[in-house]
Amino acid sequence: MTDQPILVGYDGTDAAQRAVEFAGKRATAEGCAIHLVYVLEWSPYSFLSTQELEERHQRRTEELSRAEETLKPALDALNKLKIPVTSEVRYGHSGELICKIAEDKGACQIIVGRKGGSTLGARLLGSLPLTLVQASPVPVTVVP
Repeated sequence: MTDQPILVGYDGTDAAQRAVEFAGKRATAEGCAIHLVYVLEWSPYSFLSTQELEERHQRRTEELSRAEETLKPALDALNKLKIPVTSEVRYGHSGELICKIAEDKGACQIIVGRKGGSTLGARLLGSLPLTLVQASPVPVTVVP
């Protein structure tokens, strides 16, 4: 048993679901917790009018609510397996933020699903997994 959680990048896709299932098996075998992270891509660098800022704030509130709802089935499935699980929804750059959260949580590994992409590296791993493999402070598992 370890007190270092497994960090799972989750966005509700089939790839993310496969990552959760794999992480659930690893967490059960190793006796550790899982921390699910849903990252909403967002750039703080834009110039908006007052009305656009108000609309953006409303959209953020709606996005956060949808993200929490998207996490719920994965949380329920892991709770059913009696795996200690926590979650968070954050805004930012997915790769950078997941690496930072892994450090902050003292995670033993990061698990993400593979979706594919347009460049060769992205086709082989996906852009987020490629970023994590290059920048992560802990081992990364990419679930096909």
